[in-house]
Amino acid sequence: MPRPHQLVDSVETKDGLLELRRRGDQDFMILINSRVLMTSYITSSELFLAESGCANVAHKSQPRVLIGGLGLGFTLRAALDVLPRKAQVIVAELNPKVIDWCRGPVAAANGGAALDRRVEFFMGDVMSLITQTAEHDARPRFDAILWDLYVGPTRKGGTNDLLYGDHSVQLVARALEVGGVFGVWGETPSPAFEERLKKYGFAPELHRPGGGGLKHAVYLAEKRRKAPRAAQALAVPPAAAASAAKPLVSSQARSPSQARSTSQASGSSQGLRRPLPKAQKRSPPSKKVRT
Repeated sequence: MPRPHQLVDSVETKDGLLELRRRGDQDFMILINSRVLMTSYITSSELFLAESGCANVAHKSQPRVLIGGLGLGFTLRAALDVLPRKAQVIVAELNPKVIDWCRGPVAAANGGAALDRRVEFFMGDVMSLITQTAEHDARPRFDAILWDLYVGPTRKGGTNDLLYGDHSVQLVARALEVGGVFGVWGETPSPAFEERLKKYGFAPELHRPGGGGLKHAVYLAEKRRKAPRAAQALAVPPAAAASAAKPLVSSQARSPSQARSTSQASGSSQGLRRPLPKAQKRSPPSKKVRT
């Protein structure tokens, strides 16, 4: 009989009790209200998202990559392993405890991803940073934006969805360089989300990585043209305005008081310019688990 996971740390959130549990040195899981959100042993789709999403920009000397959601840090680890040493990787994370966990007890399992000098944390919602970038022409654009957020786009999707709706996809397009990659993890494919990507200048590909059993969906969408602006200027949400004053936190900042960040294709025949690599097998990395 397998040993149970032991509680390492917990914190109350607006969504309930968030817990970090471990079994041995490499086996971790994060739960919310006793529901498993992610573990360190179901990770193939997240690794594929990071490795393939960064492969198309890794040839640049100083690519800028935005990752929405830190989790157990394995998506970040996979991205860092692909990117050059002068890359800038920004991770949007809402909960400071998640950053502390990745810098502390989980660091040995994810190779110290959150301590890498290339990493900075944005303390707020990922859409806040995307909105700031999209609405200010002087801000540098991203070469890749990768979202590893719980559930992902729904099968039917909604045009007003705060993360995957028309408004949000348009903002993402405007925050990306032409030729940049928007990568999104999801529980299931979403035809509505795919059509939305095409509408705003992306060439989406749908991938179902993994072996037998449940296969999650990973969308990789290259921005092929300049994103259209709405007839009227898009308003900056209150959350974005509030986050605008928050500085980025370097991965070297170890104080918990400084860390405040977890944000939260059926394939086009065109595809990305560079062949997508096959996800490589790794030692325990992390994923959402349905219960």
